[in-house]
Amino acid sequence: MKLPPLRAQHWLIFAGVAFIFFSWGAWLMRGPQMVEPLAWLQKWQTDIFDPLAADQLTLMRLSSEVEEDGELWLQPRLDGSRLLYRSELQADDQAWAVEARIALSDDELVSLMAAVGVDEKGEEQPLSAQLVRQLGHYEVIYLSLKPLEAVATQRIISSLGQPKLSLELQEGGQALVYPERGLTVHTLDDEVGLLFAVPRRLLE
Repeated sequence: MKLPPLRAQHWLIFAGVAFIFFSWGAWLMRGPQMVEPLAWLQKWQTDIFDPLAADQLTLMRLSSEVEEDGELWLQPRLDGSRLLYRSELQADDQAWAVEARIALSDDELVSLMAAVGVDEKGEEQPLSAQLVRQLGHYEVIYLSLKPLEAVATQRIISSLGQPKLSLELQEGGQALVYPERGLTVHTLDDEVGLLFAVPRRLLE
């Protein structure tokens, strides 16, 4: 039986279906989408994280990379009081809360607490801004950065590469570990919760 000739409308339908399948196939075959890295993180790797990884990061160097209104806080604790430096990093249209522990000896902490007038059960106390400069030569023990707005985990991976270790956390989420950098990134639901930096020797 002779089939009726195809009309122009039929050719348009066939062309539309073919275009849809071609587009779908091209979408399936496309490579992974590039995620924009964090430009500031590359600079901090050289200026901050590398010195900290080598036990050479000072308070003065850290304070020069963050907002000028950074503060020292004395944190009394029964298991050992601490001197903390707190500030904020503004970079790439993002804000990060910065906290670092400063390496004071036990005797120095006792003297500082006596001068402030607090004991191990007392409340946290902000210290004079002048102390940031006076204690600038002291080393940083550890450093944490907490994003104040959502940051995708893939942006960290795009900046630092794939982690050497990926560990499940009891409280949920994962810890991406970069031992050679002294860095651990805590993530939850594909977003960064905390970036934690320590001397490299602690992760080896």
